[in-house]
Amino acid sequence: MAGGPLRIAILATSTSPRGSVAHALAVGEALCDLGHEAVVHAPDPTGRGFYRDARCPVVSVAARPVGGSTADLVRARIEETLRHFATPAACDFDVFHAQCGIGGNALATLSRRRLVHGFVRTVHDLETFADPQLAYWQDRAIYDANRLLCVGRAAAEALARDHGVAAQVVGNGVDQTLFRPEPAPGDAALRLRWGLGAGPVVLCLGGFEERRNALGVIEAFRCLRRDRPQAQLLVVGGGSILDHSGYQARCRAALDRAGLDVGIGRAVIQAGLVPQDAMPGLYRLADLLAAPALRGGFGPGVLEAMACGTPVVGAARAPFTEVLAPTDALLVDPEDAGALADAFRAALAPAAAARLAAAGRRVAARHGWAACASRHLGAYQSCSRRNRATADA
Repeated sequence: MAGGPLRIAILATSTSPRGSVAHALAVGEALCDLGHEAVVHAPDPTGRGFYRDARCPVVSVAARPVGGSTADLVRARIEETLRHFATPAACDFDVFHAQCGIGGNALATLSRRRLVHGFVRTVHDLETFADPQLAYWQDRAIYDANRLLCVGRAAAEALARDHGVAAQVVGNGVDQTLFRPEPAPGDAALRLRWGLGAGPVVLCLGGFEERRNALGVIEAFRCLRRDRPQAQLLVVGGGSILDHSGYQARCRAALDRAGLDVGIGRAVIQAGLVPQDAMPGLYRLADLLAAPALRGGFGPGVLEAMACGTPVVGAARAPFTEVLAPTDALLVDPEDAGALADAFRAALAPAAAARLAAAGRRVAARHGWAACASRHLGAYQSCSRRNRATADA
């Protein structure tokens, strides 16, 4: 490989199972498979480490629980990351790659202190912040980066339109050795653990968050229950560092108005964060994945569901339309709850379910992590300590 193997520090937002964290770990593993040394770092206030074992080196950055506002939390995480990389020895990497604004702001400061030679930044999502400090941090982690990456064209186009900067699209991937359609012995235990009945089971990832359109999913599920009274909504995840309490309260009120009980074995099962080794089984137990995101939403979870043969109902907008053909999934207007409910019903029809399962597996087969990791190498080479030192000489 040109220039020899690289030592790459990848900075993730947390050790919890979020889409950007899953992406960071998978890219780190694929880079190591390609002969590089990639080390994934993340603040770890729990002290329990990353949510799953990784095949690449990982570092839990010392962090503490933080009360107060989201800005207080982000400020603390930036400061903790700065403390971790405060010495030349800690910064002994060829390339630094921030997968989030926290890492991006820490690396921007370290660049000004001349402890790092610039950095690469992946922008997974762009948020609209009312707090000017959060908005400033988001912009700083974009403008101070030497190279920008995105997982989809929509984010890259938003960066060009709203920030006047160019970004390379690297995409997402899926590990088909882990996410497979064949039933596993532990699937039955998962069904009992969460009280999943005859179904159908609608799986929703990411918890009750606005950008994931949880209110739209709840309304569509309420409509589905009219003719499928045994249907269950399984909500997995929800470990964001942002404050979603107001929107979550609206979701709880919507569930109450619809008469949808929440709990194990009930109409709605809020599982929260679950172990990574349970996810393939949960995908297989689900009859469909509801992913009608209002913004973003095409993370590793969609490809994981497809690899497991789970039909997907997504949003008829980017980034879904960048990756999926109309025959690969059912894509609808995410703001039309009636259309979303109709798509749920359509995906549950046996012939459609079989067709979507086969199409999804074909899509997953085209998205390996090795190809995704390889698309990072040009940005890494341009920002590597070796090349920048040569250019400065």
